[in-house]
Amino acid sequence: MASKRILKELKDLQKDPPTSCSAGPVAEDMFHWQATIMGPPDSPYAGGVFLVTIHFPPDYPFKPPKVWVNFSCFPFVNASLNSWSVASASHHVAFRTKVFHPNINSNGSICLDILKEQWSPALTISKVLLSICSLLTDPNPDDPLVPEIAHMYKTDRNKYETTARSWTQKYAMG
Repeated sequence: MASKRILKELKDLQKDPPTSCSAGPVAEDMFHWQATIMGPPDSPYAGGVFLVTIHFPPDYPFKPPKVWVNFSCFPFVNASLNSWSVASASHHVAFRTKVFHPNINSNGSICLDILKEQWSPALTISKVLLSICSLLTDPNPDDPLVPEIAHMYKTDRNKYETTARSWTQKYAMG
């Protein structure tokens, strides 16, 4: 069931990719994908290229994919973060690129309701990628993974945007 659904989603993504996003399997492993998200132009992440790792569970789509940002694609970051293990199974969606955001922590985990309690088998990877893009444009500081960044977002938006822009230039613009 999972393989058939994943293959259908891959074909749909190739036929009609979401704006500023791409995704596909790593090598021949249909259960392990890499996605690329372009920073939304109306955000401090504009111009950045963010890499995301996606693992589909055997019972997909009844359980959400595991998605997280993986920092290993950059030589100055610990490469051990690239490998998926049981220890990272709690990471539902995560970035591969270091990002300053209240809903994305230093491990690349992403706090996004549709990857947790709001998951539905009707959702697709395309919708997940679009939701992540939306989260970059409109963070949710009321459900943060990084409370300090959420506090800055709420109390000093200019400082937040300047820092996020700086991190984007440093870590997401090659």
